[in-house]
Amino acid sequence: MKPQIWFLTGSQHLYGAETLQQVADQSAEIQRTLAAGLGAELVTRPVLTDSGAIKQVMLDANSDPDVIGVIAWMHTFSPAKMWISGLDALRKPLLHLHTQHNISLPWESIDMDFMNLNQAAHGDREFGFIQARLGVPRKTVAGHVSDPSVAARIDGWAKAAAGLQRLRTLRLARFGDNMRDVAVTEGDKVEAELRFGVSVNTYGVNDLVAVVDAVGEKAIDDLIDEYIELYDLVPELAKGGERHDSLRYGARIEAGLRQFLTEGGFGAFTTNFEDLGGLRQLPGLAVQRLMADGYGFGGEGDWKTSALLATVKAMGAGTGRGTSFMEDYTYHFGPGEPKILGAHMLEVCPTIASARPRVEIHPLGIGGREDPVRLVFDAAPGPGVVVGLADLGDRFRLVANVIDVVAPDEPLPNLPVARAVWKPAPSLSTSAECWLTAGGPHHTVLTQAVGAEVLRDFATMAQTELLLIDDRTTTDDFADRVRWNQAYHRLARPL
Repeated sequence: MKPQIWFLTGSQHLYGAETLQQVADQSAEIQRTLAAGLGAELVTRPVLTDSGAIKQVMLDANSDPDVIGVIAWMHTFSPAKMWISGLDALRKPLLHLHTQHNISLPWESIDMDFMNLNQAAHGDREFGFIQARLGVPRKTVAGHVSDPSVAARIDGWAKAAAGLQRLRTLRLARFGDNMRDVAVTEGDKVEAELRFGVSVNTYGVNDLVAVVDAVGEKAIDDLIDEYIELYDLVPELAKGGERHDSLRYGARIEAGLRQFLTEGGFGAFTTNFEDLGGLRQLPGLAVQRLMADGYGFGGEGDWKTSALLATVKAMGAGTGRGTSFMEDYTYHFGPGEPKILGAHMLEVCPTIASARPRVEIHPLGIGGREDPVRLVFDAAPGPGVVVGLADLGDRFRLVANVIDVVAPDEPLPNLPVARAVWKPAPSLSTSAECWLTAGGPHHTVLTQAVGAEVLRDFATMAQTELLLIDDRTTTDDFADRVRWNQAYHRLARPL
């Protein structure tokens, strides 16, 4: 079932029944045109003409779990004092659509009846004022709904709203604590639930191990068959190969982990190589495949990145493009254009793969366990964004960098992990300096499924700071923005 967005049209009783019927009919036409370009279901509500009805529809939207946001448009003049209590009550994301029914003016036939009916240019300014007066977080999009760029921006906002809805209902399981002595993976889980809605709780690793150990052979056999269908297996992992038992144990971890998450209603999780309990391998293949199914994940107990990954995956659902847990690992300063090589110990999502992944087994010098199985591949070239979430103590901060994923300059035959190579905007040096200035985390989410505008929409909805590094960024301007944001957020913080 598609998530719903409610389409609200404002007017007033002063126009009379005949004009209000025209408003309703034309509103339905606008809704049908716009709905064709949205991934969410767009539902028209009756034309709103008084404060009681406006407040009730906002309360209804709040209480309906299928509704991820509302779009409001003032077809005619709609006195904005009618909207105060409704806007104050609204807890779902809001988009103010500034459009009109007609594309062109009927220059020869236009009269006062036409003017009275088609005055969104007038009514939306009244609505814009009351939103500004109340300080309502919202997105404003102006233009005719038949313009593909208008529809695309609204669809991007709808994707951000779907991500926020996912985050607000997300349950996250931490298997063990975060990596010892690491600062950025710490954070305030109470504030995260208050701000974002995500519930973060810790489970003993051996709670998971008990489920993993109880997995039946049939479930493992079924997963092995699926691996053979979807991936290339190195010979030693194939059936009859000398390391096939390692693959079977990797499948056992996946089956047990999937069962634990499903039964607990979890949409995201973390692991930590310093806290593996009775697990014989660090989960690699299992984590990669669960991410491909939409689960959030963070390594070394990084619950903030895990929650962010689940959120961005919900935003990018249905696009056919990938999103993955990621970490900036090492740099290529030259020759040629400077680039970043991103990877992790094992856990990179195959939705970003450029070709059919290969299941391999290699030693892992961290954790002191058996050699883990994992998928190995290069990321598909194309535009993307890397984004990280940091807890600054008094607030959360999103830091994002526009990037272009590229093919490696040369093959990487001795690197036994999935990886991505990208060129950050505006350059490696400026990007790195700004990321460090912002205190951005070393764990990130790399997405080719949503762009920077969608992330900005999400940050507005979640009322969370976003610092974006793109082609227009300079280190001096960025440092100024960090300082200005610091002052703003301290002044805006409630007592």
